[in-house]
Amino acid sequence: MRNGVGIFDVSHMGDIIIRGPGALDAVQWISMNDASKLQDGQAHYSALLYPEGTFVDDVIVHKMGQNDYLLVINAGTREKDYNWVRKNVSKFRCHADDVGDYYTQIAIQGPKAEATLQELTNVNLSEIKNYWFRYGTVCGLPNTMIARTGYTAEDGFEIYVPSDVPTSQRVWNEVTEAGKEFGVVPCGLGARNTLRLEGKMALYGHEISDTINVWEAALDRYCKMEKGDFIGRSALEQAKANGLTRILVGLEAVDRGIPRDGYKVFDRAGSEIGCVTSGSYAPFLKTSIALAYVPPAESEIGNEVFVQVRAEKVKCKVVPTPFYKKPKKAQPQV
Repeated sequence: MRNGVGIFDVSHMGDIIIRGPGALDAVQWISMNDASKLQDGQAHYSALLYPEGTFVDDVIVHKMGQNDYLLVINAGTREKDYNWVRKNVSKFRCHADDVGDYYTQIAIQGPKAEATLQELTNVNLSEIKNYWFRYGTVCGLPNTMIARTGYTAEDGFEIYVPSDVPTSQRVWNEVTEAGKEFGVVPCGLGARNTLRLEGKMALYGHEISDTINVWEAALDRYCKMEKGDFIGRSALEQAKANGLTRILVGLEAVDRGIPRDGYKVFDRAGSEIGCVTSGSYAPFLKTSIALAYVPPAESEIGNEVFVQVRAEKVKCKVVPTPFYKKPKKAQPQV
């Protein structure tokens, strides 16, 4: 997928529509990024926070129109997220609806994603910037949402088609056929996990949870404290004033062994200092990598720590993240 194109069935993801004259105010209140900056057809990464400044879930917010927003949420937290959103937008002039059952979401990812999907749509995909979306005909289906988003740290698109099985299967098959010349590969959630890990993309229940705050998760660039009040803001102000006791870092194994989710992290003196949140052998990078929470004093690039892998302590070093960055597109010669 890093070199060609992969196709993912991600229709398990949840979708919440917030609609009405108070929709923007509602989205601003329940999420940490600044939705007032979004233009129609634009999306951004954000999160829903508890009053403690910890995570309900991370989300992608799409501005569908002036009073119309789509939140794409995680599958495992769908019911919890929807109930939380519905409760916390009730004071605004809007309504929230769970529309996840209406769509099949298919992700086409990789450097050949644009060429693959372009054969199936009347939309000029090169005009869609990263984290923007348009509507057009895809596989003969009008008014299909095409978003330049994904969870692989790679270029690509996510399309939203009707959820009935015959339509979903037809679209999947047509995308697969269009990508044959580029070596298209159907990808599962195991591949999705290693790809997002290489890109240091957070996963709920791992890097983020109801016990981890925004500063600890190093997601402060998406948290717009200056926009005004929102759920969790006052707790985050206090947490920043108190200082961090742990922070998320990237690790690369120096010794033979694979740090896995939940494994303990130790300093050079043998004291336990943290825990791995996500870890795996990275197939594209051909090395073992992990994300882990450690004290700030242990977070310097190049610092050596040890991860308990079964009976052995595997030496790892703190490395810059993301582990993988997609290559920049070559600029046309003038």
